[in-house]
Amino acid sequence: MIKTYFISDTHFLHANIIKYEERPFKNIDEMTEQMITNWNNTVRKDDRVFFLGDFGLGPVDKLTAICKRLHGYKTLIMGNHDRSRNTMLAIGFDEVSKYPIVYKDFYILSHKPMYVNIGSTPYVNIHGHIHSAKYGDDQHVNVCVECIDYTPIEFEKIKKLYV
Repeated sequence: MIKTYFISDTHFLHANIIKYEERPFKNIDEMTEQMITNWNNTVRKDDRVFFLGDFGLGPVDKLTAICKRLHGYKTLIMGNHDRSRNTMLAIGFDEVSKYPIVYKDFYILSHKPMYVNIGSTPYVNIHGHIHSAKYGDDQHVNVCVECIDYTPIEFEKIKKLYV
C-alpha cells in the first residue's frame, strides 16, 4: 500500500540553519546524511512525499545529488528559498507547484501558514516555513523538520495526532 508523507524546510546545504534553529548537527554533512537516512528509513520507493518548501540552498548539482537519493514520488510546493519551478523539476522533484494545493478535499498544503475558511467548512492547513514555532490551533499542522524529528511524517499520523 502506498503511503503519503509530509516534510518541509530541510534547508539542505544551508550551514547557518544549524545555528539559527539550533539543529542537533555538527555541520551540514552530518545534517544532510542524517536527514537522508531518516527519510529513506521511513519512505519507500513507491510512497508519495509532499515537500512543503525550502528544500535547500547551494549548487544545483549538489542539490540534485541529494534529491536523487531520496525515496518516493516527490511533489514540491515551492517555498521562499526554492528556485524556479523548472530548476526544482531539474533537481529531481516529480511535480512542482508555485501555489498551495488542496489534498483530500479538506487539507490545504502550503509553504507558509494560511487561514482558510470557506463557508462553514474549516480546512486544516499542513504547512512549513515557521520552523520550530507553533501556530497554536488545531487547524494548522507544522511539518518543518524541527517539529517532526527530521523525518517525513505519515499522513495517517497527522490525522490521528493533530486533527
